[in-house]
Amino acid sequence: MAQGNRQLGAAKSAKNDEFYTQYGDISKEVNAYLEFDPDTFRGKSVLLPCDDPEWSKFTRFFAENFERLGLKRLVSTSYAAESKRFKTPYQPTLFESEAPQFDRTKTAVKGKIFVLDHDTNANGRIDLDDLEWRYLADDGDFRSPEVRALRDEADVIVTNPPFSLFREFLAWIFEAGKEFLVIGSMNAITYKEVFPLIKANKLWMGESIHSGDREFGVPKEYPLEAAGWRIDEKGNHFIRVKGVRWFTNLEHGRRHQPLDLMTMADNLKYSKHKEIRERLYQKYDNYDAIDIPYTDAIPSDYEGAMGVPISFLDKYCPEQFEILGITDRGNEYGLKTREYTEVDTPNANDLNRRGALLVDGVLQSTYARILIRAKK
Repeated sequence: MAQGNRQLGAAKSAKNDEFYTQYGDISKEVNAYLEFDPDTFRGKSVLLPCDDPEWSKFTRFFAENFERLGLKRLVSTSYAAESKRFKTPYQPTLFESEAPQFDRTKTAVKGKIFVLDHDTNANGRIDLDDLEWRYLADDGDFRSPEVRALRDEADVIVTNPPFSLFREFLAWIFEAGKEFLVIGSMNAITYKEVFPLIKANKLWMGESIHSGDREFGVPKEYPLEAAGWRIDEKGNHFIRVKGVRWFTNLEHGRRHQPLDLMTMADNLKYSKHKEIRERLYQKYDNYDAIDIPYTDAIPSDYEGAMGVPISFLDKYCPEQFEILGITDRGNEYGLKTREYTEVDTPNANDLNRRGALLVDGVLQSTYARILIRAKK
Protein backbone atom coordinates (compact mmCIF):
# COMPACT_ATOMS: atom_id res chain seq x y z
CA MET A 1 0.00 0.00 0.00
CA ALA A 2 1.34 3.42 -0.94
CA GLN A 3 2.28 5.80 1.85
CA GLY A 4 -0.52 8.18 0.86
CA ASN A 5 -3.03 5.36 1.27
CA ARG A 6 -1.51 4.45 4.64
CA GLN A 7 -2.02 8.05 5.71
CA LEU A 8 -5.65 7.85 4.62
CA GLY A 9 -6.11 4.49 6.31
CA ALA A 10 -4.60 5.70 9.56
CA ALA A 11 -6.78 8.79 9.51
CA LYS A 12 -9.84 6.67 8.86
CA SER A 13 -9.04 4.32 11.75
CA ALA A 14 -8.44 7.20 14.13
CA LYS A 15 -11.50 9.08 12.82
CA ASN A 16 -9.22 11.95 11.77
CA ASP A 17 -11.38 13.06 8.86
CA GLU A 18 -10.24 16.64 8.40
CA PHE A 19 -9.49 16.41 4.67
CA TYR A 20 -10.28 19.51 2.61
CA THR A 21 -10.91 19.01 -1.11
CA GLN A 22 -9.17 21.55 -3.31
CA TYR A 23 -11.02 24.18 -5.34
CA GLY A 24 -9.60 23.02 -8.66
CA ASP A 25 -10.74 19.43 -8.11
CA ILE A 26 -14.27 20.61 -7.30
CA SER A 27 -14.37 22.94 -10.30
CA LYS A 28 -13.14 20.31 -12.75
CA GLU A 29 -15.69 17.75 -11.60
CA VAL A 30 -18.69 20.08 -11.54
CA ASN A 31 -17.83 21.48 -14.97
CA ALA A 32 -17.97 17.95 -16.43
CA TYR A 33 -21.69 17.81 -15.61
CA LEU A 34 -22.30 21.28 -16.99
CA GLU A 35 -20.67 20.29 -20.28
CA PHE A 36 -23.19 17.46 -20.55
CA ASP A 37 -26.15 19.51 -19.30
CA PRO A 38 -25.74 23.23 -18.52
CA ASP A 39 -28.91 23.04 -16.41
CA THR A 40 -27.66 20.27 -14.08
CA PHE A 41 -27.97 22.55 -11.03
CA ARG A 42 -30.35 25.19 -12.36
CA GLY A 43 -33.26 26.02 -10.09
CA LYS A 44 -32.02 23.57 -7.44
CA SER A 45 -31.21 23.82 -3.78
CA VAL A 46 -27.73 22.48 -3.01
CA LEU A 47 -26.74 21.26 0.45
CA LEU A 48 -23.09 21.05 1.50
CA PRO A 49 -23.07 19.13 4.79
CA CYS A 50 -19.85 18.26 6.62
CA ASP A 51 -18.51 21.54 5.30
CA ASP A 52 -16.99 24.65 6.80
CA PRO A 53 -16.75 27.68 4.51
CA GLU A 54 -13.92 29.09 6.61
CA TRP A 55 -11.73 26.15 5.56
CA SER A 56 -13.44 24.12 2.86
CA LYS A 57 -13.58 25.10 -0.80
CA PHE A 58 -17.02 23.61 -1.57
CA THR A 59 -18.97 26.59 -0.27
CA ARG A 60 -16.59 29.04 -1.92
CA PHE A 61 -16.93 27.36 -5.31
CA PHE A 62 -20.73 27.10 -5.28
CA ALA A 63 -21.15 30.61 -3.85
CA GLU A 64 -18.82 32.18 -6.42
CA ASN A 65 -20.64 30.32 -9.20
CA PHE A 66 -24.16 30.71 -7.78
CA GLU A 67 -25.53 32.63 -10.75
CA ARG A 68 -23.62 30.69 -13.42
CA LEU A 69 -25.02 27.44 -12.03
CA GLY A 70 -28.48 28.96 -11.73
CA LEU A 71 -28.89 27.85 -8.12
CA LYS A 72 -32.07 28.49 -6.20
CA ARG A 73 -30.45 28.14 -2.78
CA LEU A 74 -27.11 27.14 -1.27
CA VAL A 75 -26.88 25.78 2.27
CA SER A 76 -23.75 24.53 4.01
CA THR A 77 -23.31 23.27 7.55
CA SER A 78 -20.22 22.94 9.70
CA TYR A 79 -19.40 20.58 12.55
CA ALA A 80 -18.65 21.90 16.04
CA ALA A 81 -14.97 21.87 16.99
CA GLU A 82 -15.61 20.14 20.33
CA SER A 83 -17.43 17.26 18.62
CA LYS A 84 -14.56 16.39 16.27
CA ARG A 85 -12.49 13.30 16.99
CA PHE A 86 -9.29 15.05 15.91
CA LYS A 87 -8.78 17.82 18.43
CA THR A 88 -6.87 20.96 17.53
CA PRO A 89 -6.34 24.19 19.48
CA TYR A 90 -9.56 26.10 18.77
CA GLN A 91 -9.76 29.79 18.03
CA PRO A 92 -12.74 31.43 16.29
CA THR A 93 -11.87 33.05 12.99
CA LEU A 94 -12.26 36.79 12.51
CA PHE A 95 -15.12 36.01 10.12
CA GLU A 96 -17.05 34.60 13.06
CA SER A 97 -15.77 36.62 16.00
CA GLU A 98 -16.39 39.97 14.32
CA ALA A 99 -19.97 39.11 13.34
CA PRO A 100 -22.76 40.59 15.51
CA GLN A 101 -24.22 37.12 16.13
CA PHE A 102 -20.97 35.76 17.56
CA ASP A 103 -21.50 33.90 20.84
CA ARG A 104 -18.46 32.71 22.77
CA THR A 105 -20.55 30.11 24.63
CA LYS A 106 -21.63 28.51 21.34
CA THR A 107 -18.63 28.87 19.05
CA ALA A 108 -16.91 25.57 19.94
CA VAL A 109 -19.94 23.42 20.74
CA LYS A 110 -22.48 24.36 18.10
CA GLY A 111 -22.38 23.79 14.38
CA LYS A 112 -23.07 26.64 11.98
CA ILE A 113 -25.37 26.98 8.99
CA PHE A 114 -24.53 29.22 6.02
CA VAL A 115 -27.28 30.22 3.60
CA LEU A 116 -27.06 31.95 0.24
CA ASP A 117 -30.26 32.69 -1.66
CA HIS A 118 -30.45 36.44 -2.36
CA ASP A 119 -28.45 39.61 -2.88
CA THR A 120 -27.94 40.84 0.69
CA ASN A 121 -25.60 43.76 -0.08
CA ALA A 122 -27.57 45.12 -3.04
CA ASN A 123 -24.61 45.05 -5.45
CA GLY A 124 -26.66 43.41 -8.21
CA ARG A 125 -25.31 39.88 -7.93
CA ILE A 126 -25.48 36.88 -5.60
CA ASP A 127 -22.09 35.61 -4.53
CA LEU A 128 -19.87 34.70 -1.59
CA ASP A 129 -20.30 38.12 0.06
CA ASP A 130 -24.03 37.44 0.46
CA LEU A 131 -23.62 34.39 2.71
CA GLU A 132 -25.60 34.63 5.94
CA TRP A 133 -24.90 32.44 8.91
CA ARG A 134 -26.15 31.49 12.35
CA TYR A 135 -25.47 28.82 14.95
CA LEU A 136 -27.28 25.52 14.73
CA ALA A 137 -29.18 24.20 17.73
CA ASP A 138 -26.87 21.15 17.82
CA ASP A 139 -23.30 20.34 16.80
CA GLY A 140 -23.95 20.01 13.06
CA ASP A 141 -23.64 16.21 12.81
CA PHE A 142 -25.24 15.13 9.53
CA ARG A 143 -27.29 12.55 11.46
CA SER A 144 -28.93 15.17 13.68
CA PRO A 145 -32.65 15.96 13.13
CA GLU A 146 -31.67 19.52 12.22
CA VAL A 147 -29.32 18.61 9.36
CA ARG A 148 -31.59 15.73 8.32
CA ALA A 149 -34.36 18.29 7.78
CA LEU A 150 -32.02 20.36 5.61
CA ARG A 151 -31.25 17.22 3.61
CA ASP A 152 -34.94 16.61 3.02
CA GLU A 153 -35.36 20.16 1.68
CA ALA A 154 -32.38 19.97 -0.69
CA ASP A 155 -32.29 18.75 -4.29
CA VAL A 156 -28.57 17.95 -4.54
CA ILE A 157 -26.03 17.03 -1.86
CA VAL A 158 -22.36 17.78 -2.54
CA THR A 159 -19.49 17.30 -0.09
CA ASN A 160 -16.41 15.45 1.08
CA PRO A 161 -17.97 13.29 3.83
CA PRO A 162 -15.92 11.82 6.69
CA PHE A 163 -14.12 8.84 5.16
CA SER A 164 -14.72 6.83 8.32
CA LEU A 165 -18.48 7.35 7.93
CA PHE A 166 -18.74 6.96 4.16
CA ARG A 167 -21.08 3.95 4.32
CA GLU A 168 -23.41 5.65 6.75
CA PHE A 169 -23.32 8.94 4.88
CA LEU A 170 -24.22 7.31 1.58
CA ALA A 171 -27.12 5.46 3.22
CA TRP A 172 -28.22 8.83 4.65
CA ILE A 173 -28.39 10.26 1.12
CA PHE A 174 -30.22 7.29 -0.39
CA GLU A 175 -32.70 7.28 2.47
CA ALA A 176 -33.90 10.65 1.17
CA GLY A 177 -33.58 9.78 -2.53
CA LYS A 178 -31.42 12.80 -3.39
CA GLU A 179 -29.06 13.60 -6.23
CA PHE A 180 -25.50 13.73 -4.97
CA LEU A 181 -21.82 14.25 -5.72
CA VAL A 182 -19.38 13.15 -3.02
CA ILE A 183 -15.70 12.28 -2.92
CA GLY A 184 -14.30 9.25 -1.10
CA SER A 185 -11.87 6.35 -1.14
CA MET A 186 -11.91 4.14 -4.22
CA ASN A 187 -12.02 1.13 -1.90
CA ALA A 188 -15.60 2.10 -1.05
CA ILE A 189 -16.52 0.37 -4.33
CA THR A 190 -16.08 -2.97 -2.57
CA TYR A 191 -18.20 -2.11 0.49
CA LYS A 192 -21.22 -4.34 0.86
CA GLU A 193 -23.34 -1.22 1.33
CA VAL A 194 -21.99 0.44 -1.83
CA PHE A 195 -21.40 -2.23 -4.47
CA PRO A 196 -25.09 -3.25 -4.82
CA LEU A 197 -25.88 0.38 -5.69
CA ILE A 198 -23.24 0.31 -8.42
CA LYS A 199 -24.53 -3.02 -9.73
CA ALA A 200 -28.07 -1.64 -9.85
CA ASN A 201 -26.86 1.46 -11.77
CA LYS A 202 -27.97 3.77 -8.96
CA LEU A 203 -24.43 5.00 -8.32
CA TRP A 204 -21.44 5.48 -10.59
CA MET A 205 -18.02 7.10 -10.75
CA GLY A 206 -17.59 10.78 -11.46
CA GLU A 207 -15.79 12.07 -14.50
CA SER A 208 -12.65 13.93 -13.49
CA ILE A 209 -10.58 11.48 -11.39
CA HIS A 210 -9.50 8.25 -13.05
CA SER A 211 -6.02 7.70 -11.67
CA GLY A 212 -3.19 9.20 -9.70
CA ASP A 213 -3.43 11.04 -6.40
CA ARG A 214 -5.13 14.20 -5.20
CA GLU A 215 -4.03 16.86 -2.77
CA PHE A 216 -6.12 17.57 0.33
CA GLY A 217 -5.74 20.32 2.87
CA VAL A 218 -5.39 19.24 6.51
CA PRO A 219 -5.26 21.13 9.83
CA LYS A 220 -1.86 22.52 10.75
CA GLU A 221 -1.73 20.19 13.75
CA TYR A 222 -2.31 17.12 11.56
CA PRO A 223 0.65 14.66 11.63
CA LEU A 224 2.46 14.83 8.30
CA GLU A 225 4.05 11.41 8.09
CA ALA A 226 3.23 10.33 4.54
CA ALA A 227 5.05 10.97 1.30
CA GLY A 228 3.67 13.82 -0.73
CA TRP A 229 2.99 16.33 2.04
CA ARG A 230 3.81 20.00 1.75
CA ILE A 231 3.39 23.32 3.50
CA ASP A 232 2.69 26.34 1.31
CA GLU A 233 3.99 29.89 1.71
CA LYS A 234 1.04 30.79 3.95
CA GLY A 235 1.70 27.89 6.29
CA ASN A 236 -1.21 25.76 5.04
CA HIS A 237 -0.65 22.00 5.23
CA PHE A 238 -1.45 19.49 2.48
CA ILE A 239 -1.12 15.77 1.84
CA ARG A 240 -1.47 13.78 -1.37
CA VAL A 241 -3.72 10.73 -1.27
CA LYS A 242 -4.00 7.97 -3.86
CA GLY A 243 -7.15 6.09 -4.72
CA VAL A 244 -9.88 8.70 -4.35
CA ARG A 245 -12.91 9.01 -6.61
CA TRP A 246 -16.05 11.05 -7.06
CA PHE A 247 -19.24 9.05 -6.45
CA THR A 248 -22.47 10.34 -7.97
CA ASN A 249 -25.86 9.72 -9.53
CA LEU A 250 -25.63 12.83 -11.71
CA GLU A 251 -25.36 12.15 -15.43
CA HIS A 252 -22.19 13.30 -17.14
CA GLY A 253 -22.70 11.57 -20.46
CA ARG A 254 -19.19 10.24 -20.85
CA ARG A 255 -20.07 7.12 -18.89
CA HIS A 256 -22.16 6.04 -21.87
CA GLN A 257 -19.17 5.98 -24.22
CA PRO A 258 -18.23 2.33 -24.91
CA LEU A 259 -14.67 1.14 -24.51
CA ASP A 260 -12.73 0.61 -27.73
CA LEU A 261 -11.32 -2.90 -27.28
CA MET A 262 -9.34 -5.49 -29.23
CA THR A 263 -10.45 -9.06 -29.80
CA MET A 264 -9.01 -11.83 -27.66
CA ALA A 265 -6.80 -12.99 -30.51
CA ASP A 266 -5.41 -9.50 -31.05
CA ASN A 267 -4.81 -9.03 -27.34
CA LEU A 268 -2.81 -12.25 -27.18
CA LYS A 269 -0.65 -10.98 -30.03
CA TYR A 270 -0.44 -7.23 -29.52
CA SER A 271 -1.36 -6.39 -25.92
CA LYS A 272 1.09 -3.97 -24.30
CA HIS A 273 0.82 -6.12 -21.17
CA LYS A 274 3.44 -8.86 -21.13
CA GLU A 275 1.37 -10.79 -18.60
CA ILE A 276 -1.47 -11.16 -21.13
CA ARG A 277 0.79 -12.21 -23.98
CA GLU A 278 2.71 -14.80 -21.92
CA ARG A 279 0.18 -16.16 -19.42
CA LEU A 280 -2.88 -15.74 -21.61
CA TYR A 281 -6.31 -15.33 -20.03
CA GLN A 282 -6.46 -17.49 -16.94
CA LYS A 283 -9.65 -18.95 -15.55
CA TYR A 284 -10.38 -18.71 -11.84
CA ASP A 285 -10.31 -21.89 -9.83
CA ASN A 286 -13.38 -20.80 -7.84
CA TYR A 287 -15.42 -18.76 -10.35
CA ASP A 288 -16.64 -19.59 -13.85
CA ALA A 289 -14.88 -16.55 -15.26
CA ILE A 290 -11.53 -15.48 -16.68
CA ASP A 291 -9.26 -12.96 -14.98
CA ILE A 292 -8.61 -9.66 -16.75
CA PRO A 293 -5.98 -7.72 -14.77
CA TYR A 294 -6.17 -4.63 -17.01
CA THR A 295 -9.26 -2.83 -18.30
CA ASP A 296 -7.73 -2.21 -21.72
CA ALA A 297 -7.13 -5.98 -22.07
CA ILE A 298 -10.84 -6.87 -21.95
CA PRO A 299 -11.46 -8.89 -25.14
CA SER A 300 -14.24 -7.41 -27.25
CA ASP A 301 -15.46 -10.80 -28.50
CA TYR A 302 -15.56 -12.82 -25.26
CA GLU A 303 -19.10 -13.78 -24.28
CA GLY A 304 -18.47 -15.35 -20.86
CA ALA A 305 -17.96 -13.83 -17.42
CA MET A 306 -14.81 -11.80 -16.77
CA GLY A 307 -13.19 -10.53 -13.57
CA VAL A 308 -11.89 -6.99 -14.03
CA PRO A 309 -10.15 -4.48 -11.68
CA ILE A 310 -12.37 -2.15 -9.67
CA SER A 311 -10.79 0.70 -11.66
CA PHE A 312 -12.84 -0.63 -14.59
CA LEU A 313 -15.69 1.45 -13.20
CA ASP A 314 -13.86 4.60 -14.32
CA LYS A 315 -14.68 3.60 -17.90
CA TYR A 316 -17.76 1.43 -17.36
CA CYS A 317 -20.47 1.84 -19.99
CA PRO A 318 -23.74 0.23 -18.78
CA GLU A 319 -24.90 -0.22 -22.36
CA GLN A 320 -21.76 -2.24 -23.17
CA PHE A 321 -21.36 -4.46 -20.10
CA GLU A 322 -23.50 -6.04 -17.41
CA ILE A 323 -22.16 -6.17 -13.85
CA LEU A 324 -22.71 -9.65 -12.41
CA GLY A 325 -21.10 -9.36 -8.98
CA ILE A 326 -17.79 -9.04 -7.20
CA THR A 327 -15.20 -11.53 -5.95
CA ASP A 328 -14.54 -9.63 -2.73
CA ARG A 329 -17.53 -11.24 -0.99
CA GLY A 330 -19.06 -14.52 0.04
CA ASN A 331 -21.42 -15.89 -2.59
CA GLU A 332 -24.15 -13.23 -2.50
CA TYR A 333 -24.50 -13.31 -6.27
CA GLY A 334 -24.39 -17.11 -6.71
CA LEU A 335 -21.29 -16.97 -8.90
CA LYS A 336 -18.84 -19.09 -6.94
CA THR A 337 -18.08 -22.60 -8.13
CA ARG A 338 -16.27 -23.81 -5.01
CA GLU A 339 -15.29 -23.01 -1.42
CA TYR A 340 -11.93 -23.98 0.06
CA THR A 341 -11.16 -25.62 3.40
CA GLU A 342 -7.88 -25.89 5.27
CA VAL A 343 -7.67 -29.43 3.94
CA ASP A 344 -7.43 -27.99 0.43
CA THR A 345 -4.98 -25.17 1.17
CA PRO A 346 -3.54 -23.33 4.20
CA ASN A 347 -4.73 -19.97 2.84
CA ALA A 348 -8.37 -21.07 2.46
CA ASN A 349 -9.83 -18.01 4.18
CA ASP A 350 -8.01 -15.60 1.90
CA LEU A 351 -8.94 -17.53 -1.23
CA ASN A 352 -12.60 -17.69 -0.25
CA ARG A 353 -12.77 -13.88 -0.14
CA ARG A 354 -11.31 -13.45 -3.62
CA GLY A 355 -10.88 -14.95 -7.00
CA ALA A 356 -8.25 -17.72 -6.97
CA LEU A 357 -5.74 -18.38 -9.75
CA LEU A 358 -3.30 -21.25 -10.12
CA VAL A 359 0.14 -19.64 -10.50
CA ASP A 360 3.17 -21.94 -10.83
CA GLY A 361 1.20 -24.74 -9.21
CA VAL A 362 0.07 -22.66 -6.21
CA LEU A 363 -3.37 -21.13 -5.66
CA GLN A 364 -3.11 -17.37 -5.16
CA SER A 365 -5.83 -14.81 -4.51
CA THR A 366 -6.27 -11.80 -6.76
CA TYR A 367 -7.25 -8.32 -5.76
CA ALA A 368 -11.00 -7.69 -5.65
CA ARG A 369 -12.44 -8.17 -9.12
CA ILE A 370 -15.76 -6.99 -10.53
CA LEU A 371 -17.41 -9.75 -12.52
CA ILE A 372 -18.87 -8.52 -15.81
CA ARG A 373 -20.25 -9.87 -19.06
CA ALA A 374 -20.60 -8.18 -22.43
CA LYS A 375 -24.12 -7.26 -23.47
CA LYS A 376 -25.24 -8.61 -26.81
